[in-house]
Amino acid sequence: MVLVLLAGAGGVAPQAARAEQPLRWAADASADVPYTFHDLNDQSRLTGFEYDLMQSLGEHIHTPLQFVQNDWDGLIPGLQRGLYEMVICGIEITPEHAEGIDFSAPYYVTSERIVVRRNGPALTGLDALNGHVVGTIKATQAERILANHPQVQVRTYDEETNVFMDLVNGRTDAVLIDGPIAQYYGATNPDLLVVGEPIGTVSYGIAFAKGKNAALREQVNTALEAMKKDGSLHRILARWNLWTPQTAAWAEDASAPEIEPTSWNDYVAALHGSSGWHAKVARYASFLPLLAKGAVLTLLVSLCAMVLAVGLGLTLALLRLYGPAPLATLSSLYVEIVRGTPLLIQILLIFYGLPQCGLNLTPFVAGVLALGLNYAAYEAENYRAGLQSVARGQMEAALALNMTHVQALRYVVVPQAFRLVMPVMTNDFISLLKDSSLVSVITLTELTQTYIRLSSTYFDYFGTGLMVGGAYLLLGLPFVRLARMAEKKLSQPHIRRR
Repeated sequence: MVLVLLAGAGGVAPQAARAEQPLRWAADASADVPYTFHDLNDQSRLTGFEYDLMQSLGEHIHTPLQFVQNDWDGLIPGLQRGLYEMVICGIEITPEHAEGIDFSAPYYVTSERIVVRRNGPALTGLDALNGHVVGTIKATQAERILANHPQVQVRTYDEETNVFMDLVNGRTDAVLIDGPIAQYYGATNPDLLVVGEPIGTVSYGIAFAKGKNAALREQVNTALEAMKKDGSLHRILARWNLWTPQTAAWAEDASAPEIEPTSWNDYVAALHGSSGWHAKVARYASFLPLLAKGAVLTLLVSLCAMVLAVGLGLTLALLRLYGPAPLATLSSLYVEIVRGTPLLIQILLIFYGLPQCGLNLTPFVAGVLALGLNYAAYEAENYRAGLQSVARGQMEAALALNMTHVQALRYVVVPQAFRLVMPVMTNDFISLLKDSSLVSVITLTELTQTYIRLSSTYFDYFGTGLMVGGAYLLLGLPFVRLARMAEKKLSQPHIRRR
């Protein structure tokens, strides 16, 4: 921003300044093989066929591109809010989706495939799925196809990993899912098998905010057409082993260049790499920097939110007990409304709803504000109980000593109430530390989001879960210890010395 302002001061045209700014595109790289995901050999590096496609797209439109991570459910709200200009995350071009967003021309065409267990029932067609439990991703064409077969018991999931884990564990009998996902999650698993003929047609498009960025969308369409003609798209898809006869027919590209599926081979080799406990220990050791980064963000969000919750909660409690009637009523109303609505809804409302009122907050500020405002309601009730537990004679004695009402509260009543509610405050902070996982829905990659990313990448929920659980435990224990020390210090006058 400083560089842009300096350029403007120097007489550079605004159009030239904007041209230097990168175009932002978003995806959910936490568990999105083979679209955009973190390299199994180097978690700091992004890869995937859509990631490669966007790099090539930036070269064709001669504009640098910047990746923005967002949770799947937040991709389209973030697009409408203006956090980025484009979304590419295997989004299917359907009439339902087109009502809320604008699409580019298709950049990939595939079909639905059936995946079953090798030792399970032979289900090679849609009719064979009748009477069986079939898993798929929610809000996809596969789900709509299954909905037209009422005899099929459909189970929908948010993450691809969970779909295939349930199939392997026998909780479902088959999976109906997009071809690339079936290939990378099903064909690479020795317990699973991709069967039957391709079903239907699925087209992927780049999403734009409805009614906005028409010029950019036209520019992207021109670049995608150029990529089809110059073979860039063919080379990318072939490297990821995703160039199929159906794709060739759609692209009107009958050429057959000798392109090795290097990206596919690298992924399979990394997925089925060295085994044994030595390899697992080395892998878990490589997770430590990511977990440390997630832990720092989790702790920072939690501490800032708790400071806000303590200050606001004490204010609400004092107003409710000692404030004027209108303010006491408003305080009571705030507590009941906040406690009666889910924290997740409050986070989404603050981050995605407030911009419609002209208030744009960064993800960090929105997360801290949502957690702080929510826990302030609970802290207010804790402090109210603590204030009411202080004997009335304490206030009367303070007033008799010629203290003002405010002084009596500040120096006599509140300190005693604070000592009484200290254990509850510690418990609330531990709860807030765990509830901070919800801020992952507004693009913050804290500990829980890191766990989802690592476990879904390596299909390892147990070992990774133990590490993340241990990280949460280590974050909370020092504060429990500090709280106990504070309790002991505050209660010294009331402890008989031996």
